[in-house]
Amino acid sequence: MVSRCESLHSWSSQRAMSKFICSLLLIAFVGLPYSIGDERPNIIVILADDMGYSDIGCYGGEIETPNIDALAENGLRFKQFYNSARCCPTRASLMTGLHPHETGIGYMTNPPGTLNHDAGPDFPNYRGVLNKDCVTVAEVLKPAGYATLMSGKWHLGMDRHEIRPLQRGFDKYYGCLSGATNFFYPEHPRGMFLGNEPIENPKSTTDRRFYTTDAFTDYAIQFLSEEKAEQDRPFFLYLAYTSPHWPLHAHQKEVQKYVGKYMMGWDKLREQRLKRQIEIGLIDPNWKLSERHDVAWDSLDIEKQREMDMRMAFYAAMIDRMDQNIGKLVEHLKKNDQYDNTLIIFLTDNGGCAEGGTLGGKTDPFDLGKWEATYGAGPSYGGNWANASNTPFQKFKHYTHEGGISTPLVAHWPKGIKRRGSLVSDLAYLPDLMPTFISLAKAKYPSNYRGNEIRPLTGVSLKTIFEGKSLKRKNPLYLEHEDNAALIQGDWKLVGTKVSVFDGPDASKWELYDLKNDRTETNDLSATHPEKVSQLSKKWLAWANQVGVYPKPSKKNFKDGRN
Repeated sequence: MVSRCESLHSWSSQRAMSKFICSLLLIAFVGLPYSIGDERPNIIVILADDMGYSDIGCYGGEIETPNIDALAENGLRFKQFYNSARCCPTRASLMTGLHPHETGIGYMTNPPGTLNHDAGPDFPNYRGVLNKDCVTVAEVLKPAGYATLMSGKWHLGMDRHEIRPLQRGFDKYYGCLSGATNFFYPEHPRGMFLGNEPIENPKSTTDRRFYTTDAFTDYAIQFLSEEKAEQDRPFFLYLAYTSPHWPLHAHQKEVQKYVGKYMMGWDKLREQRLKRQIEIGLIDPNWKLSERHDVAWDSLDIEKQREMDMRMAFYAAMIDRMDQNIGKLVEHLKKNDQYDNTLIIFLTDNGGCAEGGTLGGKTDPFDLGKWEATYGAGPSYGGNWANASNTPFQKFKHYTHEGGISTPLVAHWPKGIKRRGSLVSDLAYLPDLMPTFISLAKAKYPSNYRGNEIRPLTGVSLKTIFEGKSLKRKNPLYLEHEDNAALIQGDWKLVGTKVSVFDGPDASKWELYDLKNDRTETNDLSATHPEKVSQLSKKWLAWANQVGVYPKPSKKNFKDGRN
């Protein structure tokens, strides 16, 4: 027989346990901060802008990137990681873990002061701003006790406060809300912001004149220092560089390192990069190098060759300076005993950029002898150099062929990554990053946020790869941008240029590739495997209808007005 004292003790214990469980549930529900000093990692995402697959040293490039290379040497390099083919769709997917169409940025975000990319309420997935059906990484990690910091390019909407970084979960923000900007003289509406406030004539953060790449890094470090001094909690830092996006702006010191280096031309450069990629095990030696984009280097006269050499020198200098800044950030982490338990992810938003034409567009107002340029639609380095940047793949930014969507991805985390220095063969893409961060942060992804139903995640956590295990993926990878579409399932890739048009996919434009034997997409198998094209295209269409690729607006649906 149980005594009254024992009974009371049992009741008291049960009550205490109930309170404890309720407390845990409350913490899970409202996301109260975890205890200071917990072992969850800090997380840093570094995003390069318009940089190709082979530009950095650890992916076969000759540009000096010792700091990124060191992260790769002591971390992981992914052979086959995919972005969303263009600046803002990639940022939308990176920030939300969803496909761009699900976020409202099915095409592009609106340029400053315009509604150019808003197709109207009949097309909710093409409104040109980040919608309320999604949550950002910051909005998920902040309730879990993380400081949420951002420095750099936002490009997910800017004209209304509610769509800016501070209103989408970030504690602190410095950078440009728009897309491309002048690296030396950023002016509004494409200027710098601190929080929600524009900065007129931003001051240099170094002993040289103002340069966005430097400023983004230095403000990121300042935010980290402030956070450590104030609360010393785990942090999520999103460092989104505009480098090496056009216009070609770089300091003379870095440019001089590369002048003359590219007089060999893009044909030989592609061959050299491919050789290095094969040597380090990144590329299968049985794959053919894709065809040159357009113009043969030897067809140019010497004056044009020197101009093109200078353009590529500027581009290389921009990447070089970005790498120096990444080294500065890493050194800050080491000095503050944050290095070992910080996950650093480095990737790019799309492949090399061919905007500006084959040879990089106009030279006016670009004076190659002045080393610096003003902001404009160019100059860029051109399609042939972009083709070299994306070695060994074909196509570039905008396209869903490998050259447009294949990104270097380096993951570095001394405390949490096994088999450091390894190459990862597992297929992965942007929607995998949100589940990864949630898992590591022990955060909770909401089904409802601020009264809005939130779309479910479809990616898988890369934590298993960090643990030295293989990634288990059940579903294919799907992509669509600007009428270009792709599906990757196992070794098969269905892809098309201008295939996902307004009134439905154009079946005649689908291409089919065996990625195991032909990732450079040189042998189209669609004619010999029509059944596989039919099977995969049906899957792609079902996905397209599910995430809101369709209904798809035509050009006439997009406005050309002002907010």
